[in-house]
Amino acid sequence: MTKLTHLDASGEANMVDVSEKDITSRTAIAEGCVVMQPETLALIRQGDAKKGDVLGTARLAGIMASKRTHELIPLCHPLLISKVKVDCTLDDNLPGVRVTAEVKVSGQTGVEMEALTAVSIACLTIYDMVKAADKGMRIENVRLRMKSGGRSGDYQVP
Repeated sequence: MTKLTHLDASGEANMVDVSEKDITSRTAIAEGCVVMQPETLALIRQGDAKKGDVLGTARLAGIMASKRTHELIPLCHPLLISKVKVDCTLDDNLPGVRVTAEVKVSGQTGVEMEALTAVSIACLTIYDMVKAADKGMRIENVRLRMKSGGRSGDYQVP
């Protein structure tokens, strides 16, 4: 079993020391979705949500959240992120919105948490903006799809 890197020898939580790690290019992609009633999806598609541009606001919220991950998750390092891309795609088959986030950095630690935070906050923003129309929405399947770079190498969901 892999040793947990945030625990010291006595089992106490600590920030990982990355000072000796090489600076490498690192990327992470995460995804999630907001499942809703077809009528709620139609409101978003038509641009008729009372709070305004649902998808545009969710994209911005996800980007902003990724840059503040270290303020939200106690042991995350503050990073100089080089790219954040958040996509919100309407999906009639859910029905709902699929959210993906890609985050890149050249640094000593990965950006998985930043990608997951971007997706989570974008999904929560979608929920907030249309909750008056559909309180039964569900945020589902928030997960890491891919990461590259760093000592642990590449990871891709099969």
